Amino acid sequence: MTASEYNTCVDAYADAVYRFILKNLKNEEDARDVVQSAFEKMWINHEKIVNDTAKSYLFTVAYNQMIDYIRKNKRIQYKDDFSENEKVGRESPIGLKQALEKALDHLTTLQKSLILLKDYEGYSYEEIGKITGLNGSQVKVYLHRARLQLKQYIGKPENII
Repeated sequence: MTASEYNTCVDAYADAVYRFILKNLKNEEDARDVVQSAFEKMWINHEKIVNDTAKSYLFTVAYNQMIDYIRKNKRIQYKDDFSENEKVGRESPIGLKQALEKALDHLTTLQKSLILLKDYEGYSYEEIGKITGLNGSQVKVYLHRARLQLKQYIGKPENII
């Protein structure tokens, strides 16, 4: 891959990679760090990369960088103490987009990544397999299970209202 092909790759795929990582990490700064790290790794290995496989290579590296980041920076989140003065229900129902994002947060990192790669980014099962290190049938099975979990979560009225 030449320098101009690399620059073209950055222009073409930076937004999609950032969007994918941001959906998983939910933190803009962390997502920028992971994406920058992925592009840096791509530049370091640019002589070994064929331009036709650059997109797949980039998403694979970004996915692996994200997994490494999550493993290194596991955070414990404490729920706020329940106050008796707080209302139990919400005043207004949340939108469909927010409900879907909330449901995605209840999936594992792998399941969430599979949903985002297939349904948001439009990758084929084989391409997702290359990115995640799974074979095509594993991708189909894990994606099916992830969708079932989403369906079960969204199907409960207390989760949507």
